[in-house]
Amino acid sequence: MNGGLALLQLLRLASPSLPIGAYSYSQGLESALDLGLVTDATSARQWLHDVLHGPLSHFEAVLLVQACRALVGADEARLDAINQRLLASRDSRELRQETEQMGYSLRQLLAALPESQNQPWPSTLADAPVAVPVAWAVAARTLGLAEDAAVTGYLWGWLENQVMVLLKAMPMGQTAGQRLLSALLPELAVAVQTARTLPEDELSNFAPGLAWVAMKHETQYSRLFRS
Repeated sequence: MNGGLALLQLLRLASPSLPIGAYSYSQGLESALDLGLVTDATSARQWLHDVLHGPLSHFEAVLLVQACRALVGADEARLDAINQRLLASRDSRELRQETEQMGYSLRQLLAALPESQNQPWPSTLADAPVAVPVAWAVAARTLGLAEDAAVTGYLWGWLENQVMVLLKAMPMGQTAGQRLLSALLPELAVAVQTARTLPEDELSNFAPGLAWVAMKHETQYSRLFRS
């Protein structure tokens, strides 16, 4: 694909206006705020740093990379196994609902785009719940994106959405939010490289603190977000 067109497709896929509902989820960050674990820009940076270099780059993004490679190899059995592993990894009801809803919405969106006419959805996932990292990998293939672009766009979308949660719920000003992005962008680049090179036996989504706050969100009294 032409480099300029590939960049435009990447910007489109990573855009917060992509109609898959990402803006409505906090992935436990709202509960971290409510519980006093995140209180200011410094603690927010530490929280996002730990999630990025923990379960995101050592598990979720690694499986996204594996899904991209399974698609290149036309290995639908492998793709289905990756999807099942991602679905089983969700620690709370809300996180499971989140990944399924966003995966479904992305599948529906792709079906409506002209780019998908020559790139049919994998048959093994046609009627099954799909974790959003797997749907993202399919979207990247459909839009002609390389693996590194797919992973970069996915992690960028996560980071931007987390900062938007802080802008709405902490509160944090927009300039402070941009300073936080400046601090974490180099970390994101490292996370992309980690996800693409991490050996299989080092995969881990062990993050008990994140799992705990995600489960607490289900009974939180006042909420802006769905997870």
